[in-house]
Amino acid sequence: MEHPAYTLSALTTVGGIIGYMRKKSIPSLVAGLAFGSVYAISGYLLHMNRDYGLELALGTSVALAASGIFRGALSVPLKPVPAILALCGTTGTVYYFRKYKEFYP
Repeated sequence: MEHPAYTLSALTTVGGIIGYMRKKSIPSLVAGLAFGSVYAISGYLLHMNRDYGLELALGTSVALAASGIFRGALSVPLKPVPAILALCGTTGTVYYFRKYKEFYP
């Protein structure tokens, strides 16, 4: 169950670094590192079977999906970065919500 969290951690971190390298966007770097760190922490908590790992991964996925949808709503022709953020966040949200429902029926 921690594999998606580690994958999303890597994707968001690399995305933030690429955003900084291409456009010198410090907000992209900060957001990418922040989301990547929180996903990594949630993956670690899930791996160690500790409390709040699932909830942290779910909350981070909801926040990532919301930021992608909000950024996408502001751009009239749909740009790839907000679409990728929304897709990754929505995928994580659906996955971790299903896992949450399995453990807490």
